[in-house]
Amino acid sequence: MSKIHKSIAELVGNTPLVELSNYEEKYGLKAHIIGKLEFLNPTGSVKDRLALALIRDAEEKGLIKKGDTLVDVTSGNTGIGLAGIGHALGYEFIPYLEPGTTIERVKIFEGYGLDVKTFYDIEEGKNFETEGLDVEKLIGGIRRIAKENGQYFTAQSVNDANQDYHYKTTGPEIWEDTDGKVDYFVAMGGTAGTIVGTGRYLREKNPGVKIVGVQAAPSSRPDSPDFTGHIIDGTIPLGGVPEKFTPPIVRDNKNNGFDYDEIIDIKAEDAYATAQETAKTDGLFLGTSAAAALAAAIQIAKRPEAEGKNIVVIYPDNGYKYLSTDLYKKIK
Repeated sequence: MSKIHKSIAELVGNTPLVELSNYEEKYGLKAHIIGKLEFLNPTGSVKDRLALALIRDAEEKGLIKKGDTLVDVTSGNTGIGLAGIGHALGYEFIPYLEPGTTIERVKIFEGYGLDVKTFYDIEEGKNFETEGLDVEKLIGGIRRIAKENGQYFTAQSVNDANQDYHYKTTGPEIWEDTDGKVDYFVAMGGTAGTIVGTGRYLREKNPGVKIVGVQAAPSSRPDSPDFTGHIIDGTIPLGGVPEKFTPPIVRDNKNNGFDYDEIIDIKAEDAYATAQETAKTDGLFLGTSAAAALAAAIQIAKRPEAEGKNIVVIYPDNGYKYLSTDLYKKIK
């Protein structure tokens, strides 16, 4: 029987787990660091899951039909997923990009033939660099734009289809592929659908699993006075900041079985060094947020209590979209 798929949308999910074996051996780590290779999704990131979830959810609710135009704010990967998966399913997409999005991602959008916008095209969010990124204010702006233009706002930051899809797919995949042996789950947060949905599922299966959120250290945030100029692309603080600056999905799920056991700050420079080192030891070529999440997982692996434990970490994308940045340049 042939195994010919009819659409790239059929190829989303079921990404493999790979242990960081060579690095563990080189540095004498006693824990098992296991990465989920989400960059093996069709358009190259974990956000393909989100794109498919948002489109199918809207279709099931009768909110969109083939030929409609979708809009959302994005740092890149969700938009690329909505472009690729959207085109495969018959939809157009207009992205409103976070300033600082890498040139590689912009060129990918151009390759998909999209009309690229930025946060500066949203009146309610254009002053984010001086006032901080108020997610709810930004969402209000894009809702207004979509309504005025007869478009559909996919609402990645607040749509429960985001975390529900990870609860239904990413969590079960990890549980099955580890034979239910998950001690730590580590991920960064953008919309936070991955960490919330997957974390909820894993905690239901094993109440003792540790959910570890990872965020950029203050020096790696553009709105910080000690910003070094190096960022962890596409991420949002998960804690230690006013609540309005944290992902709405996290706030909405505090009464739904989700919370962090710990949040680890990672400097962009340390994420870059981790990416460069593991490219040599294990042949991985990770994106910025993947490297930051891995840097946090390595910190955990060095703890005495982590000996023999399985630390599962999400690798959202690879490094190919960051070649114009300092990610793979030596920082003196």
